[in-house]
Amino acid sequence: MKQLCFTRLALCALCGASMTLMPGFTLAGWFSQGSGTTYELYSVHFPVDALTGFAVGYYEIILKTTNGGSNWVIQSSGAPFRYLNSVHFPQNASTGYAVGGYIGIRTILKTTNGGANWVAQTSGTNQWLNYVHFPVNASTGYIVGSYGTILKTTNGGTAWDSLTSGTSMGLYSVHFPVDDLTGYAVGDNGTILKTTNGGATWTPQSGSSPWLFSVHFPVDALTGYVVGNGGTIRKTTNGGTAWVTQTSGTTNELKSVHFPVDALTGYAVGYSGIILKTTDGGAFWFRQFPSTSNILNSAHFPTNALTGYVVGQGGIILKTTDGGSGVEETAESGGQKLEIRITATPNPFTSFSSVLGHERDRFALYDISGRRVGVYKGDRIGEGLRAGVYFLRAEDGKDKPVRVVKVR
Repeated sequence: MKQLCFTRLALCALCGASMTLMPGFTLAGWFSQGSGTTYELYSVHFPVDALTGFAVGYYEIILKTTNGGSNWVIQSSGAPFRYLNSVHFPQNASTGYAVGGYIGIRTILKTTNGGANWVAQTSGTNQWLNYVHFPVNASTGYIVGSYGTILKTTNGGTAWDSLTSGTSMGLYSVHFPVDDLTGYAVGDNGTILKTTNGGATWTPQSGSSPWLFSVHFPVDALTGYVVGNGGTIRKTTNGGTAWVTQTSGTTNELKSVHFPVDALTGYAVGYSGIILKTTDGGAFWFRQFPSTSNILNSAHFPTNALTGYVVGQGGIILKTTDGGSGVEETAESGGQKLEIRITATPNPFTSFSSVLGHERDRFALYDISGRRVGVYKGDRIGEGLRAGVYFLRAEDGKDKPVRVVKVR
């Protein structure tokens, strides 16, 4: 029988529990980075690569890294704005915007020197500001906030004009996929708004009752996703004419959704440290296991679907360089190493998994402490086990283990 060996492994404790690693295991997946703060972080953005990025949050905290998060440096916002809810650098790591507020203060900040200095702009509103997005350049941008607030600038924030949204619902996210004309905003009570004329008019779309906190259209103005409370994930493939509810597998509130490069592979994060991933456009969302139960507020993958960042409660910053899974299996036969992308499928699984090409062979499963929990034929791996992370190897124990995940 071909040997299964492990070259990289993501082993993250379920719900933050501690564990003892089996011999030969290495850590990958989601890693916690030192943020230097315990204040909650609400937004993260890396403008052009996975090295230079910014995070903002409670008590006007602004963080910057230039080395992929190995170090995060606190920047000065210049004034006590208390909450900074969103940060966005449209084209490069020099010019960016952050928005938020506090009692009686509604904040728009701008930097043109990579955050060395932040200058307050006049918002022209007394409503809470939740999200900022500049679609194609640093001149034309949009901000959404409480009571249906939508602001627009066409001159880099020298002036912000109030747009008529047609709703009094709070808005939490706005996204223009390909230009500054067609965009979407989401918010309270399932509110979904669409514009095709740069915000001159906004049309309500069919929504759902749960509050929606994030919207993202990966590559065009047709296929997009929204997430919200109760584990809500909805998808459209026709520009919002119809929204279809997807099965998220959770009732936890989801705060952010991001598809890095296409409409197939994406991530959603939220309460209780939940990170969901799909690789098939949301037909199936499976849970990943970061070592935290903190609220996660924002996810961003700068250039591909492998390297990304998540921020949240307690100043937590998580990073992955392997799409959060870390799993890469290989097979060895006759001393030659043959690359195999997947050996157990489906993985994660709900009832049982199968080892392709070895359905009649026998395999042992071990839990995260290294305890052997059973022996299974290759076509019924994990049947009858409770949800969790397990490690698969040939019954004779000569192979290195391969991770499999039972999700429910």
